[in-house]
Amino acid sequence: MTPIQKEGFFKNLKYDLPASVVVFLVAVPLCLGIALASGAPLFSGIIAGIIGGIVVGALSGSQLGVSGPAAGLAVIVLSAIQELGAFEIFLLAVVIGGIFQLLLGFARAGIIGYYFPSSVIKGMLSGIGVIIILKQIPHAVGYDKDYEGSLAFTQPDGHNTFSELFYMFEAISPGAVIIAVLSMAILILWEQKFMKKIKLFQIVQGPLIVVTAGILLNLLFQNIPGLTLRADQLVAIPVAESISGFFDQFTFPAFDAITNPAVWITGATIAVVASLETLLCLEATDKLDPFKRVTPANQELKAQGIGNIVSGLIGGLPITQVIVRSSTNIQSGGRTKFSAIMHGFILLLCAMAIPYVLNLIPLASLAAILFLVGYKLAKPALFKQMYKLGQTHFVPFMVTILGIVLTDLLIGIGLGLAVAIFYVLYNNYKKPFLFQSDKHLKDGVIRLELAEDVTFINKASIQRTLSQIPDGAKVIIDASKSINIDQDVLEIIEEFETNAEYRDIQLEVIERRQKGVKNQVREIENALVQHRLEKNGVAVPA
Repeated sequence: MTPIQKEGFFKNLKYDLPASVVVFLVAVPLCLGIALASGAPLFSGIIAGIIGGIVVGALSGSQLGVSGPAAGLAVIVLSAIQELGAFEIFLLAVVIGGIFQLLLGFARAGIIGYYFPSSVIKGMLSGIGVIIILKQIPHAVGYDKDYEGSLAFTQPDGHNTFSELFYMFEAISPGAVIIAVLSMAILILWEQKFMKKIKLFQIVQGPLIVVTAGILLNLLFQNIPGLTLRADQLVAIPVAESISGFFDQFTFPAFDAITNPAVWITGATIAVVASLETLLCLEATDKLDPFKRVTPANQELKAQGIGNIVSGLIGGLPITQVIVRSSTNIQSGGRTKFSAIMHGFILLLCAMAIPYVLNLIPLASLAAILFLVGYKLAKPALFKQMYKLGQTHFVPFMVTILGIVLTDLLIGIGLGLAVAIFYVLYNNYKKPFLFQSDKHLKDGVIRLELAEDVTFINKASIQRTLSQIPDGAKVIIDASKSINIDQDVLEIIEEFETNAEYRDIQLEVIERRQKGVKNQVREIENALVQHRLEKNGVAVPA
């Protein structure tokens, strides 16, 4: 049991409840913006946010991850709706995608997330931080052509992340600028150490004050020409005239399209992309967790699968774990999964009962909140830390950041991973054997101690080394510490052994003591199970 679990529900409530409110405030425009970019009904984004909070939050093993509609799926959703011809048919693909995810969870595919190096994960976090800041600058000045939650470099309005920063000067709104500047001042004040010592301000989060001030200023500016905010500068949640009207916004899948191959292909695509985004976000969230808890990845895939099945059944967009909401949750002081679940209930109740109030929130206020989130993800101190670790860590880190900023999330991560793999291969190429001149070159004898694992990647370096050995030399190739040697390398050694006779080289090859080993991970798992059984007095067969 972790220290957080020992503290109990009510002690963590004072942290989780305020965090859930902040996550809710950030989630509303993101849900709506992603639905708009996906060419889907706006309410489908709200549904996905509700299900991501309540259903996935309850089933997930992640204590701080928050799920909802993801910007990375917006292009896939947009093209799929157009290709399939109807939103109801697309919803069936979402359900199928959820089933595929559930199967991936049972197949233990969650291990994929552990194959991404730390430098790439940290690059992903910093890259998203940078892109959040760049994308929110136009919203802060009242230029809202790009949808909230966008992470792509190329935008639907024909501009890109950088060109948008120039075009926004043609449409600066004084009212939005005033709200954004005042909001930033409040948030900076709330971050000061003396404010954090005051109990009231520990409970009442700065973002809540920012949104309240934004609503009040919006109402005030309605009577001041030149400062009045336009409708597109505010949150725009669909408003139902009654409770029955609210439920009428839910949509059901067209199950008669079950035999359409395109539906199954779309479902598989959603499952793969959503699972990959979730696993990457999961790894990143665990790194941000101040208590360093580790989330069971396979359980997360199952939770996401069930979430997507439910979302698709009632008219919601596909769901993934989302780093913007998750990092907001962590930075707002969330401690347990209650904050994610509660944000889903708040979203449901507010969308049902007070959509008019939500529609008074200026996007400029939310931009200020996201500025702070972005800054904390991309702190200059992290860049310095990665630089000190050397180029093998810093280069993949920077490539990931630039890739995310200049393309999109998955391509950026793919580029960073490719560079990280290159460094792994290059370092492996350089270390096929151990050679220290003072230790391995005595009395004219050249001694090469092969590494534990020698693969085809080492072929070139071993071949090059052996070809440089002068005629008449004395050579020892020591493979006694090697566990695995590829056949390609063995053939090179055999060829050198044959060639040595003609070059008057005295060669001695010390054979491996161990030729291959069993799966060591499974071995220790079995040993631990056996140890627990013996400890509990259960007889274990020999």
